Amino acid sequence: MDNSEFSDQFQHEDYHTSWMFDAWKPIWNSSLSNCTSVISNLVYNVNGKSMNRRIIISYVLYLLVAIIITWISRKFYYGTYKWKRDLTDIGYHSSLDNEGVARNNRNRVHIINRLRRLRKVGNRIPPPFPNGWFVIMESEALTAGQAKSVNSLGQNFVVFRTQNGDVNILDAYCPHLGANLGVGGIVREDCIECPFHHWSFDGKTGECVNIPYIKTGSIPKVAKLKKWKSIEANGFIFVWHHSDENVVPWGIQPIPEIENDEWVFYGKNEFLVNAHIQDIPENGADIAHLNAVHGPNVMYGSENGSSGSKHFVFGMHAWQANWNAPTENDPSHIAWMDLKHSFRVFNKLEICTVNVKAYQIGPGYVQLMMKSNVGPMVALQSVTPVEPLIQKVIHRFYAPRNFINAIAMRCTIWAESIMFERDMKIWNNKQFIDNPLLIKEDRAIKTFRKWYSQFYSANSVSYASAKQNLDW
Repeated sequence: MDNSEFSDQFQHEDYHTSWMFDAWKPIWNSSLSNCTSVISNLVYNVNGKSMNRRIIISYVLYLLVAIIITWISRKFYYGTYKWKRDLTDIGYHSSLDNEGVARNNRNRVHIINRLRRLRKVGNRIPPPFPNGWFVIMESEALTAGQAKSVNSLGQNFVVFRTQNGDVNILDAYCPHLGANLGVGGIVREDCIECPFHHWSFDGKTGECVNIPYIKTGSIPKVAKLKKWKSIEANGFIFVWHHSDENVVPWGIQPIPEIENDEWVFYGKNEFLVNAHIQDIPENGADIAHLNAVHGPNVMYGSENGSSGSKHFVFGMHAWQANWNAPTENDPSHIAWMDLKHSFRVFNKLEICTVNVKAYQIGPGYVQLMMKSNVGPMVALQSVTPVEPLIQKVIHRFYAPRNFINAIAMRCTIWAESIMFERDMKIWNNKQFIDNPLLIKEDRAIKTFRKWYSQFYSANSVSYASAKQNLDW
């Protein structure tokens, strides 16, 4: 399997639905045409003095309604849908109820954090920061000439974009007196200037290239910052993190439909998850959990029907899946999963079928290529450790631009967010078991763990060390 073939699966089928746009476009044109007609009639009749005040008001109201409808339609068609949850938003309702704490209690966050501290996270936890490419930021979050401080993977980065659009990532702290270049640093051409004493560092090499008040001698050769390898693709900025400096990174293949704007960004969700990073991709190999956790109707929400309500028993989600490790001829850092989802009414009538080909590319990035009843779409998942047991998870959704997708993609993002929150409820309260009790039907989990272990090495920072480094 070749990385470049990921998006080719859609090239041989005609999924272009421009007729939907053509069908929707006349509605806008008609609204605008009606507005023009109203204005023309209004001007003519006022000049001809053949219109009373009531008719004038009616015309004005009609014009305003037409403008509002046009504005709402365009905003719905071109707008994006975003869903965001914080660390304490999901998975703790049962614990709060057990503690007798109301969910709107102003001390809710403090109580949840106490429960998190009391949780036994497990023994022999793998290194919290695996080796590979990780998403450090979304592309649109960094404009030209902007610098930001980002803390993840046990590191403090300064990420900045030059006026030419190039992204550079360096260690955040100035070697002079320790100022954070991502907080108040100024981008000047290809360099980042420290806000404290205006030392400038080249984004391409990390070397200090200017000290404005130096009068004698030259800039010390040790005046430099670590330069981190980075790639920008598919709406993400990636950083290469590896405990062994000399390892050559694998590539991140751009998806042509995204890069050439053939498909558009419809929205995203974003979560903070209280778990080890390995728990999240391991879900793909845990086939048995799909029907157990994600079988109940999505209308139950993230509580998964635990309230005992029977309002939505008429429908359920059915899943068929298999997880595959790479063969000898495949890139070793890529695993894949075939997944079929359908919604069943009374467990008989199957509707809303979606076929998914998911590629796990390294420890923290997944491309989910989907074919549904309304056409193709793609969801991109990134998982990045911001602390040893806190993961930032983002899903970005792309599809061709048409009115059907304007509706369908919002429904997809909403439903996927609910389903992910059901997993979060488990992750936020589980412990990591190094040697789990598995049965024959769980063999994919064992295969996954063997495959995933390649992203840890002898020099990887241990969980104990990473946790200790968080203490000031």
